Amino acid sequence: MKTLNLLFVTFFILSMASLEAATIRVKNGQSIQKAINQAADGDTLIIEKGTFAENEITIRKPLTIIGESYPVIDGKEKGNVFLVAAENVHIRGLKIINTGMSNMDDSAGIKFFDSKNCSVEDNILEETYFGLHFSNSSKLTIKNNKLSSHAEREYQTGNGIHLWKCRDSFIEGNTVSGHRDGIYLEFVTNTVSIGNMIEANKRYGLHFMFSHDNSYIQNTFKKNGAGVAVMYTRNVLMKENIFEENEGASSYGILLKDITDSEIVGNIFRKNTIGIYMEGCSRSTFKSNSFTQNGWAIKLMASCDQNTFEENNFIANTFDISTNGTVVLNTLQHNYWDKYEGYDLDKNRTGDIPYRPISLFSVIVEKIPAAMILWRSFLVTLLDRMEKVLPSITPENMIDNSPKMRPYDIRTTNT
Repeated sequence: MKTLNLLFVTFFILSMASLEAATIRVKNGQSIQKAINQAADGDTLIIEKGTFAENEITIRKPLTIIGESYPVIDGKEKGNVFLVAAENVHIRGLKIINTGMSNMDDSAGIKFFDSKNCSVEDNILEETYFGLHFSNSSKLTIKNNKLSSHAEREYQTGNGIHLWKCRDSFIEGNTVSGHRDGIYLEFVTNTVSIGNMIEANKRYGLHFMFSHDNSYIQNTFKKNGAGVAVMYTRNVLMKENIFEENEGASSYGILLKDITDSEIVGNIFRKNTIGIYMEGCSRSTFKSNSFTQNGWAIKLMASCDQNTFEENNFIANTFDISTNGTVVLNTLQHNYWDKYEGYDLDKNRTGDIPYRPISLFSVIVEKIPAAMILWRSFLVTLLDRMEKVLPSITPENMIDNSPKMRPYDIRTTNT
């Protein structure tokens, strides 16, 4: 009986060993696609250092692909480089270059369809039309990748990290530059983007629409063509991000359009043409943000209501707030305004008289943009002084009844 039990245990161990995933090495000059076709579910492919001229490499089974010393996968400008339609596919340590350029096919360095529990980490993607493209997928990890394009025009490149109809994903520590949009999300839910560096992209650093219940934390969006656009979305958390040097005739730190029930907290808006442009936004909180050296800190359109602005710093902006209406149904409280000239007799660090942040000249410029040529003239100073004494044109209810006398200490961990 003992002998039979021993034989059974031995047979079980040998059977389990035969089921263990294999490791397959792909040497320079060999075919990655052939190795994938021969691999079993769960195997690991080690791509050795070298250059592999392949495109349309298709993965339809669970696999792990790891590059040694960043082997180059050169698509030779012929469509997609990798196509993935499977669960549990993990790609790490590759250098992917030279996809095709096609708006019809959305050629990409790595393209995922209907995938789940997949990861793309520590890869370099250069001169790809789309960098990482995901559609109808979930539980993705997109981490520590470097994506760059040197296209001269917006139409010559796609998006760096593109998600369509995806959910429950994590985007962390990526660097994206030179693409159309750095990160693009449409119909994306329950996704966190954290610690990404998105710089010098042709259109938006971050562009997302119809994407609810997402968080964007400690990212930097710098020198992008039009800044960041957030549209037709609810329940967004944007926390401790930096929006910097997004400058141009139609550039913003953030464009918020038809946003509801969201939080914009602890962000830094620095040297943007417009820090925040808001249209059709409701029931959102803007707290502990720093607006410094912007043309307009906030452009608050009359279509916005029930938003709260509290404990923010407004320092060295040309205009702190402007609007295009006379009735503004939002709340200002406990903000610091460097243009405030009131006093604090009871020494409680809160001004004793209310502050109206909308200047008469900003109202005039909103209606007649060419009037900006008069900026810094004596006439403008006189008009604003008269409006402060006898307010008549600026919105009466746009007022901070408790302006702070000292700025808040607002920092982000990625400053």
